[in-house]
Amino acid sequence: MTITLCGSIAFIDSMYELKTKLESLGFNVLIPPDKVPDHDGNIVDAKEYYASKKKAMSENNHAWATEGNLANRIKDHFEKIAAGDAILVANYDKNGIKNYIGPNSLVEMGIAFYLKKRIYLLNPIPDISYKEEILGMHPEILDNDLTRIK
Repeated sequence: MTITLCGSIAFIDSMYELKTKLESLGFNVLIPPDKVPDHDGNIVDAKEYYASKKKAMSENNHAWATEGNLANRIKDHFEKIAAGDAILVANYDKNGIKNYIGPNSLVEMGIAFYLKKRIYLLNPIPDISYKEEILGMHPEILDNDLTRIK
């Protein structure tokens, strides 16, 4: 079975740990990259790149969001979702929200749901405004137990 990991890029280190654990259980794992090209084509740490872009957004500079690199990375991850049999959302605590599932992960869950892929959540569904939409996609909650993936 091929599993595509999804989650906030802030969790990339934890996703690489999950990848190792899943591979030890016999799964093939697709994951977002930990290094990405910046607007000059230099390879940089993904967390740092997205942190700088988030800062730009907070300063109302939306130009970076329309650059080709972002659109290509989004499409690339959608391709990984399509190629896999299931997704696993790495939903850890973030921004004061227990088991955070952000907007990108919600979109990725929607893609998986549409493509009839199994959807796993590492931890329970967070108490957020779009909880109903998450419930509607019938994710399987693992309670941090990867052996529950079937």
